[in-house]
Formats: sequence, C-alpha cells, structure tokens
Amino acid sequence: MSSGTDSKQLSNISQFMSTCKSYYSGVAISIIIAIASGALASRYDAPVMLFALLLGLALHFLYESPQHQAGINFSSRALLRFAVALLGVRIAFSDIVSLGITPPLIVIASMALMMLFGIVLAKALGLSKVFGVLSSGSVAVCGVSAAAAISTVLPKKEYEEKMFALTVIGVTTLSTLAMVVYPVLVSYLGLSDELAGVFIGGSIHDVAQVVGAGYSISPEAGDIATYIKLLRVALLLPIVMIIFFAFKEKDGKMEGGVSTFIPTFLIGFFVLAVLNNVGLIPELVAAAVKTLSSWCLVVSIAAIGVKTSLKQIVSVGWKPVFLITAQTIVFAALILAGIYLFA
Repeated sequence: MSSGTDSKQLSNISQFMSTCKSYYSGVAISIIIAIASGALASRYDAPVMLFALLLGLALHFLYESPQHQAGINFSSRALLRFAVALLGVRIAFSDIVSLGITPPLIVIASMALMMLFGIVLAKALGLSKVFGVLSSGSVAVCGVSAAAAISTVLPKKEYEEKMFALTVIGVTTLSTLAMVVYPVLVSYLGLSDELAGVFIGGSIHDVAQVVGAGYSISPEAGDIATYIKLLRVALLLPIVMIIFFAFKEKDGKMEGGVSTFIPTFLIGFFVLAVLNNVGLIPELVAAAVKTLSSWCLVVSIAAIGVKTSLKQIVSVGWKPVFLITAQTIVFAALILAGIYLFA
C-alpha cells in the first residue's frame, strides 16, 4: 500500500515537473521582455507597457515554436488575471468620497455615454461589438489595465489577441499625447485648477499620464486629477462584471474556462480593495502588491505581444484606429460638457 502511494506521489511529482518544464521557456521569454521594457521605459521616460507590447510584437517569431507556446499562453491569460486581481489594492474609497457628488456623477455619466457611443460606432464601422466593448472600456476606465481586465471576460471565440494589441497601442499613444495637449487646452479654456483636475482625471486613460498632466498644471489640479482617476479605476470591477454577464454564454461556460459564476480574479480584486481600505493590509505589503501587480501586467502584455502577429494588426485597416481616436475625443468632450453644465 505504501509502495503504491509512493509510486503515485512520484508520478504526480514527475508530471508537475514536466508541466513546469513545458511552461518555463515561454514564461522566461515574457519576463525577459518585461525587464528589457522596464529598462527602456526608465531610459526614455515612456510607458513601460507600450515597450512591452512593441518588443513582444517584434519577437512574434518565438511563438511559432511549440516549445514556447504553453508558457506564453500562461503568461498572457492566467498571469494576466492574477495581475488584475492585485489591482484591488490601488483603490482608495476615502479619496473618492472626498470629491463630493457632482464630479463623480459627471464622470460616471460620461463613461456610460462614451461606452454606448463606442459600441454603436463600432457597429456602424462594421467592427465587432467585442472590439467596441474592449476599446471603449479601456478609454472610459483606466487604459491598459482596463483592457487587460475586460479581455479576460470576453468570449474567446470572438475575442482575438490582436484586438488587445490594437487597443493597448491606441490608448497608450493617445493617453501620452493627451498628457501634453490637455494641460494646454485647459489653460486656453481658462478652467480653474479644480475643474482642470476634474477634466484631466476624467478624460486621460492611464494613471501615469493623469498624474503627469495634472501636476504639470498645479499641485491642486494634480491632487484632484488623481482622485477623479481613482473613481474611474474603482468602477473597473462593476464594469467588468457587467461585461462578463452580458457576454455569458447560455451553456454556462465561455471558452478559456470562464464560468457563469463570478470570476475568481474579480472576487480577489474586490476583497483586496476592501481589506486595503479598512486598513488590514500594511502599507509595506500594499506597496509590494502594487509593484507585483504592475510587473505581472507588464509580463502579461509582453506575452500578448509575442502571441500577436504584426501582419494581422496592420491588416485591420483604418477603422479600429479611427474608432479609438473618436472614442477619446468624444469622452473628453463629454467631460468638458459636464463641467460647463453642472460643475
């Protein structure tokens, strides 16, 4: 009996080691790309996730080797969901509450209207509803992180990796451009520092660009922009949940292993957000989790880049680019309209 148990344990260990070996090379490739991206981002003061995606795209030929595919697939899916779950520690409910009711209502209404516009425009352009949801959600919530979260709950038979790659390139490029242009725009419009912060935090996609643009105006504008941005990030969970149930298949399970129950990574996101806001996560631990989440996202995006064929991206034509640009412009216009009408 003992001999049989030992044999079974050895077999399980052997199987585990074999699985690890099959994943090793693909995961290692993704990590190396992430490290290189971090070095380039630091050197040129540019978004690390954009470098990760571009370097990954340049190394797509590695994905053609079967020995790398398991690890790259793991990095682009399972690791991605893990990273999204860890984003919960970034949520600070007290900062959002301190803003009052009007700015949040402006931002929430603008997000809803923009997402509806994005889906309708995607359909009008002959693009898939899935791409309309992915791109508009990324623009409305928090750029690359939102795209990463939303991509994990889209039906795999309709979602393609090139959609994510296009969305990341589009929102990162436009967010970086907005970081330069929007401070000039609010100065031209004569907005106060407070209203400028609401506009910056409400309209720019990525957190880093929001902080850069807000504090380039004034400390007050930077603080408010950051708080408004936190509101949008806080809405990531309910938005992803809505998308999850909207695309839930009738048979109870999507391709890629997403069940009809609440995805585990979304539960993790919520739990971490609550624990962090009630003070049960020490600051040092929270900081470490934020860093880990950021790097896991970079590794995942690098893997997605490696999986994606640049030829496929180029072949999509002008419509997706036009869609993301139009979404960005309309979103900014909605935030401005809300500020002038209600703030």
